[in-house]
Amino acid sequence: MNTRPALGAALRAPGATRSTALHAGAWWLWALGLAAAASRTTNPLLLALLITVAGYVVAARRTDAPWARAFRFFLALGALVVAVRTGFVLLLGSPIGGTTVVLVLPEVPLPDWAQGVRLGGRVTAEALYFAFTDGLRLATLLICVGAANALANPARLLKSLPGALYEAGVAVVVAMTFAPHLIADVLRLRAARRLRGRADRGVRSVLQVALPVLESALERSVALAAAMDARGYGRTAEVPAPVRHATTALTLGGLLGVCAGSYALLAAEGAALGLPVLLPGLAAALAGLRLGGRRSVRTRYRPDRWGWRAWAVSGSGAAVAAVLIHAASADPSALNPPAVPLAAPAFPLLPAAGIVLLGLLPAVLAPAPPDPPSTSSTGDSPR
Repeated sequence: MNTRPALGAALRAPGATRSTALHAGAWWLWALGLAAAASRTTNPLLLALLITVAGYVVAARRTDAPWARAFRFFLALGALVVAVRTGFVLLLGSPIGGTTVVLVLPEVPLPDWAQGVRLGGRVTAEALYFAFTDGLRLATLLICVGAANALANPARLLKSLPGALYEAGVAVVVAMTFAPHLIADVLRLRAARRLRGRADRGVRSVLQVALPVLESALERSVALAAAMDARGYGRTAEVPAPVRHATTALTLGGLLGVCAGSYALLAAEGAALGLPVLLPGLAAALAGLRLGGRRSVRTRYRPDRWGWRAWAVSGSGAAVAAVLIHAASADPSALNPPAVPLAAPAFPLLPAAGIVLLGLLPAVLAPAPPDPPSTSSTGDSPR
């Protein structure tokens, strides 16, 4: 009996529907894994590889929803971060120093109380390289978050939150969806102005577009407030005082333990204390969230399932982070090349292979987005 066709059909990603769509939390865990991997290196080659992997997965698995169109703005934000970080070095200098002088700017004399700060002066290639890699790491973190924002449905993510985090989750979801809707309104109004033969660039165009955009945002906010009030948002059940106090202590203590353990794992020193602090903190936080869920009186309609594809997607991001953490401890000079002396960064094969082979798994395993409706199916053919 030939089992290869059946195995291939099981591994092939199906089309995304409401019942087969990937859990929104899996996309965030995958993106946070890539972000944790980016925080362990300043090698520009590995950071560029992480950005490429995130961009390819977004291009392969994003939908036509408004929040999915915001990824390019995160790319622009990352480029802005790199430019600002490099500009600070040009203007204020860097403690890195270096001997390869690129240019000499006019230096502004400062008073005695501003010792250690300078404006202008020598700009070295080593300082520019350090600023570029430092800004590129922060830009990679932002782009990974943008990938999760483009792939995960905020409403479905809100449905999966514990009852104790529902109100905070609503605020986060509203904040995350406000910017994509605002961008979609701006693009729609600019396209309408172009169709009417009006200019869509310049200060005057921006002022004429701003008022309809703000009016639409205000109408959407009023409609959201009315819908939340109609659905009984903010109503809670009666819970005894000891349970509330225990919930607060467990949640706050657990979250502090999670933060301290995560910092210890990501820091260069203290990694041995990371897991002993992280695991008890995580257990206490989960217990506090479970107790806090008693205050929520809402129910879930058709909750999202966490299937094996969600485990595979979230596990791929965690595996990328584990590979980079291990490589950073085994060969720190390859993942964090020094700026002085200035040299071309090495390309470590094992971390690069882990980023590509593990980070791209969601592009294969996650359900494919539905195809947009074609004009031929509706009978609207061009004349």
